[in-house]
Amino acid sequence: MMIVTSTNIGIRKEILWNNKLVSTGIFKNPTSEGIFLDKTDVRNDAVIDRKYHGGIDKACYAFSENNYSKWQELYPELTLNPGMFGENLTIKELKESELFIGDIFQIGEAIIQVSEPRQPCFKLNLRFNSNIAVKQFFNFGDSGVYFRVIKPGLVMPNDTLILTESSQFKHSISAVFKAVYEKPNELLLQEFISNPQLSESIKIDLKKKWQIS
Repeated sequence: MMIVTSTNIGIRKEILWNNKLVSTGIFKNPTSEGIFLDKTDVRNDAVIDRKYHGGIDKACYAFSENNYSKWQELYPELTLNPGMFGENLTIKELKESELFIGDIFQIGEAIIQVSEPRQPCFKLNLRFNSNIAVKQFFNFGDSGVYFRVIKPGLVMPNDTLILTESSQFKHSISAVFKAVYEKPNELLLQEFISNPQLSESIKIDLKKKWQIS
């Protein structure tokens, strides 16, 4: 059973990284008041670069609470509180191999749909004060998941994700994420690109990465 253990929200921060001032909303903290999922973002959450964050296919990002322990072992000097990965929802028992593109869930007042895995940018390195956090993220393969918001609504800690509609396309978040950095067979790659419920941004990335017209 997938249960929300923390709802997280962030404010805009300016951080000096590699001698450049970077604006980011990755620094998120838990809020006991819950969060309101809107169509293109979480209400009152900082979304800085809307070319890569927010929007219909990336309205809300969730990460598994179960993954925190192995990251804590890698970074014992850091305190890894919920929201450390920039997620709006920290969810217990979220498993990318069991979430399929197009699955629809009721969560609190909201209805959400699985749309794509996360592809981390350099700001994850910034968050961990490390030059290799992004590489480690790919090595682990635990991408977390982006959701579309079909019905906006309030989500609170301890809300449960209830599957209301299973996708007819059995393309897991794990499989799509792996295809970003390890080429799948041609048939599977074409299936991903043809999946109408997979976000367009991932399709574009797959076509560009593997030179598919």
